[in-house]
Amino acid sequence: MTPYNKPDYWSLKAQKEGYPARSVYKLKEIDKKFGLLRSGHTNFRVLDLGAAPGCWSLYALQRLKTQGFLLAADMSPLASQYGKEYFEGKNFLFTQGDITAEETMKFIASYSPFNLVISDAAPATTGNRSIDAFRSFDLAETALDYGKTVLVKGGNLVVKVFQGGGAPNLLKRIREDFFSAASFKPKACRQESFETYYIGLGKK
Repeated sequence: MTPYNKPDYWSLKAQKEGYPARSVYKLKEIDKKFGLLRSGHTNFRVLDLGAAPGCWSLYALQRLKTQGFLLAADMSPLASQYGKEYFEGKNFLFTQGDITAEETMKFIASYSPFNLVISDAAPATTGNRSIDAFRSFDLAETALDYGKTVLVKGGNLVVKVFQGGGAPNLLKRIREDFFSAASFKPKACRQESFETYYIGLGKK
């Protein structure tokens, strides 16, 4: 069993608490630190890019408490057996498709604007850190492009990126488009992982 397949504290915690994966605790910590999700806010709208298996969508829906709206997008289906009552709610919509494809972009744009864009999207890894970092950068750049086009003024962005590649340039771009930006690595990230999260607060 590889280290990534072996259940650790966070994976076991997710199973116990009814989430499909450990990644939910990354968003939970980010949310706690930066105050991104507004519980019970009637008009709060969230876009979740690279949503599968659905951890971030489920957590966000729980925070919204049947209010607001969340649109999730991914090439893979969600593990909808988790939090079924949330994924069947009227304030949730899932579209299965490539977030870099024009068709998907147009569909998402038709539901804009959003108050928050979150992206835990990651490429299929090759084991080559440089290649994986550049592929991750491309996805993160796509998420930033969404943020620039579908976020309301003052809206916020969370995007995963693998350190290396063009990551520093991406953070610089976020600083140009948002009033403040930060790099943050949640405790739930695996120790050996080179992923981190960029947060843009207050779209200009």
